[in-house]
Amino acid sequence: MNGETARRDDEEREAVIAARGLVVGFSGEPILDGLDIDVWRGEILGIVGGSGTGKSVLLRTIIGLNRRSSGTIKVFGKDFDAISGQERQDIGRRWGVLFQQGALFSSLTVLQNVAVPLREHMRLPDGLAEDLARLKIEMAGLPADACAKYPAELSGGMIKRAALARALALDPDIVFLDEPTAGLDPIGAAEFDQLILKLRDTLGLTVFMVTHDLDSLVTITDRIAVLGNRRVLVDGTFAELKSFDHPWVRAYFNGPRAEHFTFG
Repeated sequence: MNGETARRDDEEREAVIAARGLVVGFSGEPILDGLDIDVWRGEILGIVGGSGTGKSVLLRTIIGLNRRSSGTIKVFGKDFDAISGQERQDIGRRWGVLFQQGALFSSLTVLQNVAVPLREHMRLPDGLAEDLARLKIEMAGLPADACAKYPAELSGGMIKRAALARALALDPDIVFLDEPTAGLDPIGAAEFDQLILKLRDTLGLTVFMVTHDLDSLVTITDRIAVLGNRRVLVDGTFAELKSFDHPWVRAYFNGPRAEHFTFG
C-alpha cells in the first residue's frame, strides 16, 4: 500500500505544491539553501531530518509564515509571487495546519476554537458555524463533551485532535502536520496515525507531515523527504531510504530503533 503514489511516473502525478530554489534564513544565516520539493496530490509525505535542518521552517515557509530570500513556491499550480493577495487568501483556505503545540486559543472552548476559521472565512451564522464545528470535532475522534472544554482541561492527545478538527474546519485539500504525535503515548500515537490515514483515504487529503516518529513513517507515509545540508538530500519510501548511502540517513533508517521494521 505505502509507496504506490510515490512510484508512479512523474507525468502521471499532480504536484499540489512545488518549491524550487528556496533560500530561507535568519540573521543572515541560511537554514534552507536551494531547496527543491514536490508534494503529490493524495499522498502522505513525511519530512524528516536532524535537529536544526529546517523541517518546521520549510512548513512555515510554504504556508507563508516565514519569508524566503529567494526561490518560488507554487500551490495548485499558482506561483505565490505572481498572484493577487485575494488569490493567496483563497489558496490559504484550501489548507489546514496542525502546529506542534496545537496553538489553540486558551480563552476559547474547543467548539469555539474550531469555529474560528468558519466565522472568519465563511461569515456563517453562529448556530451553523457551531453545528459544522461539532461535525469536525466528531470527525477528529473527540467525544461530544469535549466541545465545552477549554484547552487547559484537555490531555495532550485531545489537544492534538482539537487542533486537527480546526485544521479540517474549511474542508481543506492539504493538511500540514508539525510533529503530530510528539508527546503522545504509543497507543495514542498509533490511534492518531490511523485517524490521519482514514481521513486521507475518505476525504482525499494531501498530507505534509513533519515527524520524527518511525512508526508513523512506516505505517502511513507514501513517501519520505530527508532534509540535510540545507536542502532535500533524498526522497523515497522507508524501505528505499534504508539503502541510501549517507551517514545520517543510514543511521536513522538502519539504527536500533528501526531494526524491528521489516519489508517484503
